[in-house]
Amino acid sequence: MIYAKLFYEFLKIGFFTIGGGMATIPFLQDLSESTGWYSISFIADMVAISESTPGPIGINMATYVGYNVAGILGGVLATLGLLVPSIIIVSIVSGYLEKFRKSSVVENVFYGLRPAVTGLIAAAGVEIVRIAVLNTELYETTNVIGDLFDWRKVLYFGIIFYLIRRFKKHPVAYIALSAVIGIAFGFAN
Repeated sequence: MIYAKLFYEFLKIGFFTIGGGMATIPFLQDLSESTGWYSISFIADMVAISESTPGPIGINMATYVGYNVAGILGGVLATLGLLVPSIIIVSIVSGYLEKFRKSSVVENVFYGLRPAVTGLIAAAGVEIVRIAVLNTELYETTNVIGDLFDWRKVLYFGIIFYLIRRFKKHPVAYIALSAVIGIAFGFAN
């Protein structure tokens, strides 16, 4: 039963996730809350691992969740669930896109989708910052504003953000640097 549910849940995510892997994050939050398969903070781990491994982030996250919930078969089924809608939609759309490329309706659809997708990705980014950098649980307990921030992570985030904006190095360099710093300073607890 868990295998069918994994496939079905990721099939739903696959049909409605427009905008790439980061757009899956709001859906993964909802899945966390509705199934209890993983915690919200687990999403930050998923993003970190998915960004650090080859392949599309959405597929990596589906595989990671499926594997953690139900082993190898769970990972395969969650991944297939996420892929099947893309295969179906791309097959259908590619047959008609050239025919309707100049259509004002198609242009209007894309005009509406771009900001919506951007909003989904921005919401996912804000949520990842909240999970990875802020300590909202401690703050809710103490109501002390200083407890809201994990200052080491805020500082580290600021440094990495600055380095990325200042020096246009390959993302792998920042991932490797982050792993080394995490190990050296024990950020991973």
